[in-house]
Amino acid sequence: MPKLLVVATGNPGKLREMQTYLDSLDWELQLKPPELEIEETGDTFAANACLKASTVAQATGQWAIADDSGLQVDALDGAPGIYSARYGKTDQERIER
Repeated sequence: MPKLLVVATGNPGKLREMQTYLDSLDWELQLKPPELEIEETGDTFAANACLKASTVAQATGQWAIADDSGLQVDALDGAPGIYSARYGKTDQERIER
């Protein structure tokens, strides 16, 4: 019987991506509860992933996994980095920055 693993995201595309990586293992993956909002306050991608996974694990009582990534541009000294998702709310705002 597969073990449950909650993926700390509300994005079904990320869930499918995670399933491809873990396909050979005996895990049943599911999305985090939709009402659970997690503020990413870490100062690295790894810190944000740990924050998301631990928050989901504590809230659900299940094993949880998370990832975090973003765009790092050498010409911008690594920016926007962990702020990639907040760099602009719309495509136009991101282009203008």
